[in-house]
Amino acid sequence: MLRKIKFGIVGLGHIGIRHALCINQHPQGELIGGYDVLDKDKWRVKDLKLKYNSLDQLMNDDIDVVNICTPNYLHANIAIDVLRHGKHVVIEKPMSLSSKESEAIIAASKEAKKSVFCVMQNRFSPTIIWLKNIISNNMLGDIKMVSIHCFWNRNNSYYLNSDWHGSKKMDGGPLYTQFSHFIDIIYWLFGDISMVDANFYSFNSGNNFIEFEDSGLITFNLKKGSGRGVLNYSTAVWDKNLESSITIIGEKGSVKIGGQYMDTIDYCHIEDYMLPNINTDVECNDYGDYKGSASNHDKMINNVIDVLLGDSEIHTNALDGLRVVNIIETIYSFRI
Repeated sequence: MLRKIKFGIVGLGHIGIRHALCINQHPQGELIGGYDVLDKDKWRVKDLKLKYNSLDQLMNDDIDVVNICTPNYLHANIAIDVLRHGKHVVIEKPMSLSSKESEAIIAASKEAKKSVFCVMQNRFSPTIIWLKNIISNNMLGDIKMVSIHCFWNRNNSYYLNSDWHGSKKMDGGPLYTQFSHFIDIIYWLFGDISMVDANFYSFNSGNNFIEFEDSGLITFNLKKGSGRGVLNYSTAVWDKNLESSITIIGEKGSVKIGGQYMDTIDYCHIEDYMLPNINTDVECNDYGDYKGSASNHDKMINNVIDVLLGDSEIHTNALDGLRVVNIIETIYSFRI
């Protein structure tokens, strides 16, 4: 009989339900139940009868790992509490809204001797895996320039139908809520960066329910080598997401990954290299009135189960999550 890893979920919004479906679809995953911090009556996961009435009830049950899918500002306190109850933790991006909070999560993890898994599911996209291999094998030589463009749509209903989106205290801003995925991709591919400059803009300034920028222009240096980079982002795109792309110009070649979710190889010209056939199909998280990032949560859940069964290593660990928060904090230090 297959051993099963028992999961509980805190936060039953769009992304919590995505986690639930992936757990239920895994032959060695078992979803025991869930609890929603903001909406005590919310429970929409098909074929699951058990709903917890409190967070304490969930944490005191026979569960191996708790997936935290709450609003950003709740991540740290819940993660620390869960770890102190002797459970492993999966934390949706961002790990927290400050380096101090993330460091406290890591300290609690070490004390409890339990693992922390950070959700950065874009790392599992076939195009990004291919790009990681290209760079790790130094096929581009010295990296000269990196250009990332993330142009998405977040309409008024995204904010107005939420208890926390748009709040600087609870949400943090687009680099935490939307584009931490791509900060993570920069870090995963190239390592640490040093900031040069950052400018922020509110093109939808008439929306007084949003307490931070909707767009930004960032320049940075790669700490490995002499490469320079830019990150341009916006949630002010009309009607629907436009693109998430990365262009890399190296000593021995150039590549560009494009599409709405970095899901297409648009250009590849590398010395003595022929592009292999790669299945680049990636679905997005479709929430009806807006679309999220790449829907690779099944692969993330696979990794959690493999690690807890002793068959793998954590794909995105707590130190990775902390470093992404570090970088975002540094960028936002340029806010006036």
